[in-house]
Amino acid sequence: MPGPRPRDLPPPPGVHLVPGGAEVAVAAHHAEAVELCLFEAGDERGESERRVELTQRVHGTWWDTVPGVGAGTRYGLRVHGPWDPAAGHRHNPAKLLLDPYARAIEGDVRWGPEVFGHTVDGGWSGDGATPDGRDSAGHVPRGIVLDDADDADDAFDWQGDRPPARAWGETVLYETHVRGLTMRHPGVPEELRGSYAALGHPAVLEHLTDLGVTAVELLPVHAFTSEPHLVRAGLRNYWGYNSLGFFAPHAGHAATTDPQAVGDELRTAVRALHAAGIEVLLDVVYNHTCEQGAAAGPTLSWRGLDARTYYRLDARGRDVDVTGCGNTLDLRQPTVVRLVLDSLRHWVSSYHVDGFRFDLAPALARGRDDAFDPDHPFLVALRSDPLLSRVKLVAEPWDVGLHGWRTGQFPPPFAEWNDRFRDAVRTFWLADTPQLRAGRAGHGVAELARRIAGSADLFDGLPGGRGAVASVNYVASHDGFTLADSTAYEQRHNEANGEGNRDGHRDNRSWHHGVEGRTSDPQVRAARLRTARAMLATTLLSAGVPMLAAGDELGRTQQGNNNAYCQDTPLSWLDWPTPAADREAEGLRAHVRALLRLRREHPVLRPLLAPTPEAEPGRVRLRWFTEHGAPMTAAEWADPDRRTLVALLDDAALRKPGEPPDVLALVLHAGDGEITVHRPEVGTSEHRVLWDSEQGSPGRVPDRGPGTGEPAVLPPRTVQLWQLG
Repeated sequence: MPGPRPRDLPPPPGVHLVPGGAEVAVAAHHAEAVELCLFEAGDERGESERRVELTQRVHGTWWDTVPGVGAGTRYGLRVHGPWDPAAGHRHNPAKLLLDPYARAIEGDVRWGPEVFGHTVDGGWSGDGATPDGRDSAGHVPRGIVLDDADDADDAFDWQGDRPPARAWGETVLYETHVRGLTMRHPGVPEELRGSYAALGHPAVLEHLTDLGVTAVELLPVHAFTSEPHLVRAGLRNYWGYNSLGFFAPHAGHAATTDPQAVGDELRTAVRALHAAGIEVLLDVVYNHTCEQGAAAGPTLSWRGLDARTYYRLDARGRDVDVTGCGNTLDLRQPTVVRLVLDSLRHWVSSYHVDGFRFDLAPALARGRDDAFDPDHPFLVALRSDPLLSRVKLVAEPWDVGLHGWRTGQFPPPFAEWNDRFRDAVRTFWLADTPQLRAGRAGHGVAELARRIAGSADLFDGLPGGRGAVASVNYVASHDGFTLADSTAYEQRHNEANGEGNRDGHRDNRSWHHGVEGRTSDPQVRAARLRTARAMLATTLLSAGVPMLAAGDELGRTQQGNNNAYCQDTPLSWLDWPTPAADREAEGLRAHVRALLRLRREHPVLRPLLAPTPEAEPGRVRLRWFTEHGAPMTAAEWADPDRRTLVALLDDAALRKPGEPPDVLALVLHAGDGEITVHRPEVGTSEHRVLWDSEQGSPGRVPDRGPGTGEPAVLPPRTVQLWQLG
C-alpha cells in the first residue's frame, strides 16, 4: 500500500472528498490563477456561485483542500492567464470550465455567444482573436462531486459479476447505439426505451443471445454535446463523436433524471450483459473534443484550461487537425496521456467494461514529427498497463492527416477494423457498382481470397505476426450505408442532414440492383436479399473477428443516408419487425443465427492464426480451387473476370489422433448466371450442404443428407458451405 502523500505532491486530478471537504487538482500549466466555482443544485443561471482560489501549484498542477464540499456539489473552474492566440493561450476567466475529470455532469451547452472564449457574430463565427467578456456560467454544464466510495468498484452491487473473458477466436462483435437499438423495441417498456436500462432489458438480451453475438461495441457513451451548426439547424449529434467529458457517462442516454444515478444505470446494463455472456466494448473518442477549432469552437473545458498543452497546435497557435473535427488532442504531452489512461482505467475498474474501440486511432499515436509511430508512448503505456493490457483493444486504423491510413500497422495486442475486407467483399458481390463501371476498382478473386484467409498480408508483417484475429471483418458499420442500403442505393441521400447532400462518403461500393431506393418489385427485392445474405456469409465465415452493424440482421435501412450522425430519429433507430409482419427480415435474422452457429461448431472457421496452404502445426489448412474442382492457377488468380472461388479448409494439423476430420468448402459465386461447381479434387466423393444463401430461410439445410457425388448447380450470386467426407 502506498504511504502518505508528501505535502508538496498534488492529489490525483479531479475532485475527491476528504474529511471536512474535498481535495481539488487540475492541470493548467500556463495559468496564472485557478478558481474552483461552487453552485447550489438547481441554480441554472449561476447566481449562487462561490469562488475559491486554489493556492497550491507544482509542475503545472493547481490544487488545494477546499472545506465544505460534499457529494452532490455542483462545480466548475475559472482560469486566469495570458490571452495570446498566436502562442496558443486562450485563458478567459469569464468562461466557466468543466473539470476534465468530472465523473458526473449535469446540464448541456446552451448555445449562444456566451460559450465562446472569443467574440463572435450573430452566426457564432469570428476570427478567434479577441476575448469575449460575457460570463458563461448560465450556459454551460457543471461537474457533480461524487463520493469516491460511491463511485468505487465495490460500492455498486455487482452481484458477483465476472467478465465473460471471451477469447478473440470466439468473439462476434455487434456494433450498436444505446438509443438506436432500443427506441422502438416493442418488448421494452416505453419509459425505458433509448436508455442504458433498456440496453440490459431481457427482451434485448434475448435477441443478442439468440443471434449468437458475444460482445456489443457501443457507440460513444462518454458525455458529449452537439456541434453549433447542428443546433442552429435544429438538429443534434446522435452518434456521440463530440466528447464533452471522458469520465462521465452521457446523461442523455439514461432513463433516470438524477444525474448522480446515471452511472449506476449503465453499470446495471453492463452487469446484465455479462450475465448473458456478452462483453461490453466502448467506442472511445480521445482524438478530438467538442471544442472544435480555436477560431470556430466554444471554450468549455480544455481550451480554457490550457490550450497549448491539451491540443496539438502549430507554431502560430492554430489547431493541427488530423481528425476532420477542428482539433486534435496532443498525446505527445504527458498530461494528456495521463488523462486518457486514467479515463480508460476508470471505465474498466468502475464500470467493468471489457474493452475499447479507439476512434481515429492514428491521431493518438502521432509523434513529435506528426508521423504515426507504432511505438508511441501512449501505445506502449496501453500495452504494458497491468489493467488495460488485459482488455480488448480495437483500433480504427485511420485518420484524415497526412499518411493517415494505417491498417495492419498497430502493434499487438490491438485488433483493427479492416476496411480492406469491407471493400473487397462489396467489390466482389456488388460487382455492378458505379465505381467498377468507371474502372476505379478491380475485379477478380485474389483480393477477396486474401481477406477471407485472415488478411495475413496486412497483419502478419510485424515480428512474430499478429494472427487472423487481429482483423475485425465487417461489411457495414455505423458510418456509411447499412448492409441493406448497400444493395439498394448507388447514391447517398443525406438531404436530411442539412448540408446539401455534400457530406458522407462518395465511394460506397454499392449497387442498387437496377432500381434506386425502395421498390415493390419482387425480383429486385429477392436479388437484393440474396446479395445481402452472400455478404453476411462472407463476413461471418471468414478468418478473423466478425462484426455486425446493429440491424443488418433485420434488413435495416437508413433510406440511403450514409452519414446519419445527426439523425436521432426513426431514420437511425432499429425497426423491430415481427415474424408475421416481415418474413424477409425474419428470414435474414434466421440466416445470421445459422451462420453464427456454424461458426461456433466448426473451429476451422475461426482460426487464431492465418491459415496456410500446407498442414502447418497449429494452423488451419486452406487451399483454393476453381469451380471445376482443380487447384487455382496463376492465370486464374490474375483473371479480372473470374467470379467463382472455392475455399477448402481442413483441420488436419489441429485434430488429435482418433478425432474425426472437419473439412469444409466455402463456395462463392458472384456471377450473373448459374454455374456448375464440382467438389475439389481431394479424394472425397461426398459432400453435404450445411448452408445455402439461395434459400429464403435456412430451414432444414443443415440436415441435408450426403451428396450423391454429382456436381452442384449454383444460381447467380450464391454462397454455399459444404462439409466434405
